Amino acid sequence: MDILFRGGRAFTPTGGFAEAVLVRDGLIAAVGDERELARLAPAHESVDLAGGLLVPGFTDAHVHPVQAGLERAKCDLSEIYGLDAYIEKIADYAAKNPEKEWIDGGGWDMSAFPGGLPHRTQLDFAGRPVYLIQRDHHAAWVNTRALELAGITRDTPDPADGRIERDPDGAPSGVLHEGAMDLVGLLTPRPTAADLDAALAEAERHLFSLGVTGWQDAIVGSYAGSDDQLPTYLSAAGSGRLRARVVGALWWDRTRGLDQIEELVARRASAEGLDRFAATSVKIMQDGITENFTAATLEPYCRCGGTGLSYVDPAKLKEYVAELDRLGFQVHFHAIGERAVREALDSFEGTDPANRHHIAHLQIIEPSDLPRFAALGVTANLQPLWATHHAQMDELTLPYLGEPRSSWQYPFAGLLSHGTRFCAGSDWPVSSADPLQGLHVAVNRTEPGGSVHAGYPTAQTAFLPGQRIDLATALSAYTAGSAWINRSPAGAIEPGRPADLVVLDRDPFALPAKDIWTTEVAMTFVDGEPVYRRPGA
Repeated sequence: MDILFRGGRAFTPTGGFAEAVLVRDGLIAAVGDERELARLAPAHESVDLAGGLLVPGFTDAHVHPVQAGLERAKCDLSEIYGLDAYIEKIADYAAKNPEKEWIDGGGWDMSAFPGGLPHRTQLDFAGRPVYLIQRDHHAAWVNTRALELAGITRDTPDPADGRIERDPDGAPSGVLHEGAMDLVGLLTPRPTAADLDAALAEAERHLFSLGVTGWQDAIVGSYAGSDDQLPTYLSAAGSGRLRARVVGALWWDRTRGLDQIEELVARRASAEGLDRFAATSVKIMQDGITENFTAATLEPYCRCGGTGLSYVDPAKLKEYVAELDRLGFQVHFHAIGERAVREALDSFEGTDPANRHHIAHLQIIEPSDLPRFAALGVTANLQPLWATHHAQMDELTLPYLGEPRSSWQYPFAGLLSHGTRFCAGSDWPVSSADPLQGLHVAVNRTEPGGSVHAGYPTAQTAFLPGQRIDLATALSAYTAGSAWINRSPAGAIEPGRPADLVVLDRDPFALPAKDIWTTEVAMTFVDGEPVYRRPGA
């Protein structure tokens, strides 16, 4: 049955609008005047946009769905804030799950604690080992029992790629940063294949409800206590259970070098021929985050000194990236600090832009590096939700960055002015997977009204307002830009494309900018078939 989307507007690749869209056999057949399209398909089924906006399905260019799905089934702290709320949730979870040997999960926010650091004793009431991953997934909060099981004492050295937070007497305090997370995380109960399958299914369901019809999983491999998700994706794609269009970014083991490339090639080959999943990208995490001083900076942090960590030796990084590029891999970097961004850009010198390399997060960019993205053909992978005044930014980031470095953060407009190509993502479960909330921040640089930080005193003060971008640019990044990164045939409303489409309940272009966040998804389609319908829509 042909489907005619009518009664609103459709966002087109030029940034303009069309009156109606005709879908036939899972593909977009025509775009244009409603009456003309109706004549082309006299027996069509009609979808009334009711004054809303039809947009391409969103593609999340940096997300962790399997991990998010697992966390939603565990002790999930991501929707609450503050020590009292965390303790209440943990106690409730423990009471409802007396059979579990461990209490594990995550979602706590560093800004809820003085100096960003909770303590092991706050969790000792549980009577069982506790392992809770921080919202950013760069630290874990554990209790005394968990430290004892791991054999971590005042004499345990820090791993090369992490840090054990310590009390003044040298005893471990209960926070494990970066690579130190594995010291406890690998002891937690391993999810079964069925658990992982269920997590992926739940994540896909949630993402469809937000209009996300494709994504790039930013870590497919074993990291921070999580298991390799590749078998899960291969199973789901091979059986037809996976409906979204997905690329997996294979994890680069930073403790190894070129010896792992043969394994990466074999892992890529294992997904060849699958319709919905490809393992054609490699993820390199070059540094950590600013809040625990592991983001790689050019100058020392204020107050604490140090310039963070480069997880992969910059002297070797160019050789690794060159070989991956030669073999046709896309390279997907995590880079937060300005030194990490520069190291990633340096490694792309001489690579082939056709491989569609990209750098995610880009919290701090030294201004002289802004033009290098377009010059090298490197895409900027934006996580707009982070570019606001929120507690973590104001209390844990700005005081340690100082000026002028604080003013170099999330320079979206600066990148755009040099012709940089954009894609966009959420980093869910680090932050909300809702692209509409990300669009709001990209345009306003303020917290969406419904966010956990919306009541923070400066949440509605624009953060570096000169770095705002317009709505059409931001929407294109979340759709066509991210689909391009994934080599997806979807991502734009034009004839011949798959009908991966989203009906928004209102037209955000017709709203005051401050109200963009109020827009919601009414329906989501994949190949012209509905995969989500909001109750009542």
